[in-house]
Amino acid sequence: MTSASFSNGKYAIVGGGLMGRLLALALAKDGAQVDLFDKGGPEAAHAAARIAAAMLAPLAESAITEDSVVRMGLYSLPRWKELTQGLAESVYFQQDGTLILWHRQDASEAERFAAHLAKNCLSNPDLSAPQKLNNEALRELEPGVADRFTQGLYLPNEGQLDNRQLLDALAVELKLLKVNCHWHTEIDPAILRKETSYRAVIDCRGTGAKESWASSETSNSLRGVRGEVIRLHAPEVKLRRPTRLIHPRYPIYIAPKENDIYVVGATEIESDDLSEMSVRSAMELLSAVYTVHSGFAEARILEMATQCRPTLKNNLPEIHTSKDKGLTDLIMINGLYRHGFMIAPAVLDCALQVLEQGSSKTALELGLSIAHSSHCIEAVCA
Repeated sequence: MTSASFSNGKYAIVGGGLMGRLLALALAKDGAQVDLFDKGGPEAAHAAARIAAAMLAPLAESAITEDSVVRMGLYSLPRWKELTQGLAESVYFQQDGTLILWHRQDASEAERFAAHLAKNCLSNPDLSAPQKLNNEALRELEPGVADRFTQGLYLPNEGQLDNRQLLDALAVELKLLKVNCHWHTEIDPAILRKETSYRAVIDCRGTGAKESWASSETSNSLRGVRGEVIRLHAPEVKLRRPTRLIHPRYPIYIAPKENDIYVVGATEIESDDLSEMSVRSAMELLSAVYTVHSGFAEARILEMATQCRPTLKNNLPEIHTSKDKGLTDLIMINGLYRHGFMIAPAVLDCALQVLEQGSSKTALELGLSIAHSSHCIEAVCA
C-alpha cells in the first residue's frame, strides 16, 4: 500500500460502487477532500458489486484466468483483512478455503481441473497446493455433503466476505469521514475535469463508462457480461465454506454467508441483458444446488438477481490516465470483470500510487495494465 499523503488535495470520484467507495475511503482517511458522485443511492442497488458472491479464490480462479489476476488475488487477501477490520461496522470475512465437488460422471473433468490447479501452483509458489479428499477427509471437513460425494478437492487459504455488509459499512465510513457523497447524481467526468479545484477526477462507473472507454485512446472497448445469482435462506444446510460444483454444463458456486444465507451463482453469459432471470436458468441453478445438499429443497428463495460485470476486451482490469492541457487529470479504472472483490484491494493500491506518482511499482509487479495518454485539446489550446 502506498504511503503517500493526499492531505489538502481535492478529488472527484464518479461511481459509488465497490471501487469508488474504496478509493473515496482511502483518500479521505489520508486527509483529502473527496466528492463522490453516483446515479444511485448509498444502498448500491444498481452496482455490480451488490449482485455477487464476493469469493476471494485466486487458486480456484486460476483455472480460467490470467496469472496477473491470480497475483492480484493473492495480494488482496491479507489487504481485505486489514480493510474490513478497520471499519466502524463489522463485515463478515472468512478465510477457510474453498471446497470443490463433482459427481461420479464428471470425474474426468475434475481430474483435468485438479491437474490444471497443480500446474498453476508449480508456476506460482505463493499458491497453496490443492488437497485431495477421500470420503473420510471430506466428512471431517464438510460433513453436510459427505453422504452425496465420495471425494473432493480442498483449496486452502481462500476466502470470502459479505458484499452487501461491506457496501453498507463503506457507506457509513464515508459519512463518518465527511466525504461529500452526491447520491442520485449522474454526471459526466468530462464536466468535472473543467473544475480546476480538483487534483484529479477518477472514473469508477463500471459499465456506465462504456462511451468514455470507446472514445478514449486505450483501444480497449468495454462491455457488460451478465451474471445471475440466487440468494437462499437454508437453515437445514450447514456448509462451512464456499463450495464449487464441477459440471460440464452448469458449474455452480455456493457461498455461505451469516444467518443461513447462501449465494448461488454460475458462470457468466456474454450478454449485457439486464432483464430478469429466465425460468431455465433458475431451474438449472436450483437443480444443481439441490444435488449438493438435500437441505436446499426446503430453502426459501430470497432473491433472484442479474447484473452485468464491467469487462474489457481481454477480460483484464486496466487503469488509464489522461493528462490534457487545460483540464484536470482523469484516472479511469475498469474491467474488474468477475473478479471484482478478489482483486479490488490490489487495484486500489495501484490506483493510489498512480495518483501520487504517475506510475505504480505494485502494478508492474502484479501485471496490472496502466495506460497513459497526454495530448492538447484543440478547443482548449487554441
